[in-house]
Amino acid sequence: MDNAFLVEASWEVCNKVGGIHTVITSKSQYVMNSFKDYVLVGPYFYDKASKEFVEKLPPGRFQSVFNTLKNQGIICHYGTWLIDSKPNVVLLDFSNFISNKNSIKTKLWDKFRIDSLFTQFFDFDQPVIWAYTVGMFVDELSKKFDKPFLLQAHEWLTGAAILYLKMAGSTVKTVFTTHATVLGRTLANSNINFYSEFDSIDPDKAAYQYGVQAKHQLEKQSALNADVFTTVSEITNLEARNFLKRSADVIVENGLNVSKFPTYDELAIKHKLYKSKIKEFLLYYFFPYYSFDLDNTLMYFLLGRYEFKAKGIDIFIRALAELNNRLKSENSNKTIISFIWVPANVKRIRPELLEAKTYYDDLKSTLDDNSEEVKQRLLYLLLSGKSLSKASLFKEDFLFHVKKTLLQLKRTGNPPLSTHELYNESSDAILNSLVEHGLLNRKEDRVKVIFYPIYLSGADGLLDLNYYESITASHLGVFPSFYEPWGYTPVESAASAISSVTTDLAGFGRFISHYTNPNLKTPGIYVLKRFNKSDDEVVSELSSLMYSYSLLNKGERIKDKIEANRLSKLVDWSVLVKNYLKAYSLALNKR
Repeated sequence: MDNAFLVEASWEVCNKVGGIHTVITSKSQYVMNSFKDYVLVGPYFYDKASKEFVEKLPPGRFQSVFNTLKNQGIICHYGTWLIDSKPNVVLLDFSNFISNKNSIKTKLWDKFRIDSLFTQFFDFDQPVIWAYTVGMFVDELSKKFDKPFLLQAHEWLTGAAILYLKMAGSTVKTVFTTHATVLGRTLANSNINFYSEFDSIDPDKAAYQYGVQAKHQLEKQSALNADVFTTVSEITNLEARNFLKRSADVIVENGLNVSKFPTYDELAIKHKLYKSKIKEFLLYYFFPYYSFDLDNTLMYFLLGRYEFKAKGIDIFIRALAELNNRLKSENSNKTIISFIWVPANVKRIRPELLEAKTYYDDLKSTLDDNSEEVKQRLLYLLLSGKSLSKASLFKEDFLFHVKKTLLQLKRTGNPPLSTHELYNESSDAILNSLVEHGLLNRKEDRVKVIFYPIYLSGADGLLDLNYYESITASHLGVFPSFYEPWGYTPVESAASAISSVTTDLAGFGRFISHYTNPNLKTPGIYVLKRFNKSDDEVVSELSSLMYSYSLLNKGERIKDKIEANRLSKLVDWSVLVKNYLKAYSLALNKR
């Protein structure tokens, strides 16, 4: 590989859409360590490129290729991606090449029988046109170098690059990686338990039935025509074998730069700091209605895309309802706060919540302004041996203002289920499920829920914690996914020294199950069995698991956090990059 040139292409290079962006950005440094000649290729969209791409003059042989492509309407931008590894990047502006759309689609039909007659531009045509230009670029660039060339293409969106090279008779070797099959994701989001129905599913017919035939056929042909085919997990390979009719030559699990996360000791300090911010938020969210013991409260959370069935949100809510009933029947003094950090169609922050926050901030400001005076008075009373009372500690006008603010803060009824108003509240699956299963945030409920339907930016006017800060502040991440080709959230939780729940239908869950001991009281990462299990069985097991976790004492929870953090190091790219390198070696040596 020292003498080979690797081109890695993805729709998510300088164009963040989903998890593949994380794969590429975190992996790039380790690939650069193995390839002297390495360049990433993505689409050129000015708004996104301007924020993370610095253009520079291309090397001479690149410029020659750029000139050739420019004559065909393709503008190439060469520069540096502003991520830690600072890799070289070529972004292709294909806007003037779009007129070739029908010609490209015709060739894909004639050569590979990809039926794209009725596809939509942004859903299918746009990435296919771009990927076609990627194939043209790689083919031209390979002719300028006297060395082996290799194209790594991610997902069906880049598949047309492989098919172009095939049609052109190029000597470039190709590796195609599917991170999630088109048909698998479609069936999962349609509530089809395809894992138990593989034998009865005709994938080509099913693709037409669900209207994803073009994507499915492109993905299938990319897998079949690549020199080396890879998937990101055992569970995705099971899909590929059945839906794409090719098993992976190499499984390339998704890694993370775990070594760049804070140390455990640093995370322990951050946990305490960020947890105090969440507690402050809970004070004005719940306490205007009723109070509970914050020192005997645990924070559970689920986060990810709004895929109600695929992400296991339905299972999480049902299990929380069972947990709530169990804790109430035992008269437990434990409170579980369950955050659902899932972005939705948001209208605005609830006015009553903003009003409560305003009064809370006013009360806090009043206390801050008078804290020094109260402290001095307290010291005086203690040293002089005089009795302590409200009258002796606080001035009358201070007490009047506090009492007035507390009355204004007071609310009747129950705290809201969500922090924000939604445009489609009456039909929202999460809100309807919470109501259906009796999770209403009543005073007697031991499980409280907060649907937080926005991205965790760190500046949202409420929690003001970003993604990693929110994870670090919590106790247990719960990700009971039905469809999860890999699943970065439990990995990121573990790297943040937070225990989590994953499933054996998640790629990471299957991977980590080889390294965990389910019989331990504190395994760090819990792998929930979902394969060939009914929803009722899964709900019962998850409810019991969350209940058992709630019984752990502080020392046991710390032990669990330490074990989770240890396990996260198994998916550091320094360990897992070897799988990608193996795939590249196989491709370069294939005749």
